[in-house]
Amino acid sequence: MISKVMSYALWGLEGAQVEIETDINKGMVSYDLVGLPDAAVKESRERVRSAIKNSALSFPVSKITVNLAPADLKKEGSQYDLPIALSVLSASGQLPPVGEDTVYLGELALDGRLRPIAGILPILISAKSNGFRRFVVPYENAAEASYIEGVEVYALGSLREAAEFISGARAFAPVETRSFEAARAVRNYGADLSLVRGQKVAKRALEIAVAGGHNLLFIGPPGAGKTLLARCIPTIMPDMTFSEALEVTKIHSVAGELSEDGIVALRPFRTPHHTATTVSLCGGGNARIMPGEISKAHKGVLFLDELPEYGRNTLESLRQPLEDKKITITRAGGAVTFPADFMLCASMNPCPCGNFGSAYRQCTCTPAQIQRYRSKISGPLLDRIDIQVEVDGVKYDDLASEEVEETSAQVKERVERARAIGRERFSDDGITCNAAMNDIQLKKYCRLSRECESALKSAYESLNLSARARSRIIKVARTIADIECCSEILPEHILEAVSYRSYDASK
Repeated sequence: MISKVMSYALWGLEGAQVEIETDINKGMVSYDLVGLPDAAVKESRERVRSAIKNSALSFPVSKITVNLAPADLKKEGSQYDLPIALSVLSASGQLPPVGEDTVYLGELALDGRLRPIAGILPILISAKSNGFRRFVVPYENAAEASYIEGVEVYALGSLREAAEFISGARAFAPVETRSFEAARAVRNYGADLSLVRGQKVAKRALEIAVAGGHNLLFIGPPGAGKTLLARCIPTIMPDMTFSEALEVTKIHSVAGELSEDGIVALRPFRTPHHTATTVSLCGGGNARIMPGEISKAHKGVLFLDELPEYGRNTLESLRQPLEDKKITITRAGGAVTFPADFMLCASMNPCPCGNFGSAYRQCTCTPAQIQRYRSKISGPLLDRIDIQVEVDGVKYDDLASEEVEETSAQVKERVERARAIGRERFSDDGITCNAAMNDIQLKKYCRLSRECESALKSAYESLNLSARARSRIIKVARTIADIECCSEILPEHILEAVSYRSYDASK
């Protein structure tokens, strides 16, 4: 007798339909698993055998052949345990035909319990797009699956419950759909701009960077507040839409980093240590290609503290994702593309001791040491950072002042207003912020007056800027104009944008 159970494979962020076929015949007792399984799938044979026996069911003593179709698609992970077990039980006559309208996913413990798996959300989204509307998943994956509308998801706790579900011996209710707004309301970042004393210029640069989606670099001595400023970035970013949240959640689901809420309701803020490797930052792996930090920061912020301490090759690997907003990882088994639309925020000291240029502390570094330290950041990478701000320490009187600082909520209102102007401007272009403009859109939406061209030309020649730097200055100026609710870019907007490009790594 041959049975068939539907399941799904995961490749990157996309799912692919897999049919679990089981044939039981007379002959020498054996258990063969075919269909290009990896090591984790091959090991499912022992898990399935023990789970069936420990669920008060019988494992057939016959010649068993399990095929995972299509045969040319590599099967990875442990999500096939449950469908394989159900297929064996159905083929042996212990269960009725399972049917092909339901997708089964789950890892089995030896005692028959269902364990959660990674990547449930992207699998369910892909399966739904292919016409499936019923799913059986482990109980611990229920929260993640509850945000998909228009489907029936049954969260079960064991193989025994799955057998009762198929046979109809017990009624199960589908998981209730959760509200994304409710999930977002109970979370917060634990930071606020009102906690940052002084640093008016840095706060202004922060607002401009978020309003236009620009990359940002803080240069200043230790303790100046660079890290605190960076942690405030998500608090002034526009709230994520549900579609954005699903995009981000898919990535974190594949990485196995979802919280109990089952969804990423707030914009990510990723802070990898400076010892991070290129693979951990960009993604990859040998057995399975996994997303890296730049993809986990999708629609959020990637904060690189102490930028010169990162490996040179690791930093250079950021150049292409910063331009393309995605990264394609190629291995012998194929290529996977992960989204990487993040805002880069970085911080660094101006010299090894950290006090060069400070009005309050004395620098002890030699010019050669300063030059060698700054040269760790390549020109091409620095060229891709739109806003570069030098910050200094804060006076004691500013720290002890009772003056009420502007809150993140107040700044966020201006940011959202500027973003709304941008969305209206780019309604037919498929982008949402000024930093994403290409050369055609730049000419269309950022026409400069004669005075603006003159100011920009002067800066271009005196600062030895590149063509990319010129384009990015215009984009920043467009953002400043949006914040000021100006339809045209004015010379003062150009001059302010230029002031954020004056850092020279060679000094």
